[in-house]
Amino acid sequence: MNDEIKVLVKSNGGGRCLAMYYVDPVSGRRVVKSTGTTNQREAERAAGEWEKELQRGGGQSPSKITWQHFRERYEAEHLATLAPRTRQTARVDFDCLERVLSPDRLCKLTSAVMSKFQANLREAGMKETTIAKTLRHIKAALRWGERMGLMQKAPSIIMPKRVKGQSMMKGRPITGEEFDRLLAAVPKIRPLDAPAWQAYLTGLWLSGLRLSESLVLSWDAEAPFAVDFSGRRPVFRIRGEAQKSGRDEILPMTPDFAEWLQATYPEAERVGRVFKLTDDAGIPLEPLWVSKKVADMGEVAGIIVNKQEGKYASCHDLRRAFGNRWARKVTSAVLMRLMRHGDIQTTMNYYVDLDAGEIADTLWQGFEAEKKQNGNTCGNTQQIRATDPYSVNDISP
Repeated sequence: MNDEIKVLVKSNGGGRCLAMYYVDPVSGRRVVKSTGTTNQREAERAAGEWEKELQRGGGQSPSKITWQHFRERYEAEHLATLAPRTRQTARVDFDCLERVLSPDRLCKLTSAVMSKFQANLREAGMKETTIAKTLRHIKAALRWGERMGLMQKAPSIIMPKRVKGQSMMKGRPITGEEFDRLLAAVPKIRPLDAPAWQAYLTGLWLSGLRLSESLVLSWDAEAPFAVDFSGRRPVFRIRGEAQKSGRDEILPMTPDFAEWLQATYPEAERVGRVFKLTDDAGIPLEPLWVSKKVADMGEVAGIIVNKQEGKYASCHDLRRAFGNRWARKVTSAVLMRLMRHGDIQTTMNYYVDLDAGEIADTLWQGFEAEKKQNGNTCGNTQQIRATDPYSVNDISP
């Protein structure tokens, strides 16, 4: 009951509507609202109605709103509109906040408290990337709370910065030789259905699909994520519920993946899911279970993708390999489309930072090809001057 809140009326100057206000008993801040009238009696009536509303809890003071009330509203009014996986991870992050801070009221999540929250997570051994992911969901929720008037102002949350010299990736792109070793390790983990798993890994290697996408990829035209060979070029037809962006899209498919699909799966078999990974009862396997098995294969193959964390190759490292290969062949804008990133900065950060040796190889291959075509050497000064607009001819005094 907010019976300690008293709403009063004040003047804003001649000719202006009277204002009503109360002093928040916890924060000490004055909350002001227009009465919409210049008449004293009508203003006092409006103030009385607002006071009753506050005391009933309908217009609850931000300082009185509990964390639990806020969380329930956020999950029902905003989180419910997002993708299932986003809802799940956000709830996990909220649970983490509750375990560490045990907040009773929303207003207690100040900038200083959130900074301490980061420090506690770090002391507990949580990785910087995981801390950043956790904070992103909480930050988004608190900003929503400010927009909804549930808190005076969302706290300032300083996101963790990448440690100098630390890779932005949790893993790394695996090489072609490592991929062969991964395929060879499959029978040791899945001896009874090794061919299906080897086909699945090959599909990840050639397509760049995310784990969750690959397990729902279908031959059926009405499926959320489908292969479409009906047009001039093979494409993916993607419904909004099947991808992170939430948009319906038609996206290009790389030629090597399209040819592999056509060569591997006869037309008579192009029904239902493309990659049929099932348990002994024929039930499709869950993404977390598939991820664990692929990581087991990576460990058997001895493919370490993060020495600091002792992480072995996983499904996402196959996607990284796909991005790394195509970064050498297409522009950043095209690569962004192939990877289905929502922001080109993500593409630039992760997939276009090619090794200097790879860049040098590309430069020399072009140089050698030009030499062979022109039949000249790099010592031909006249040829250089003829083709270089920045060269300066000798000028005699």
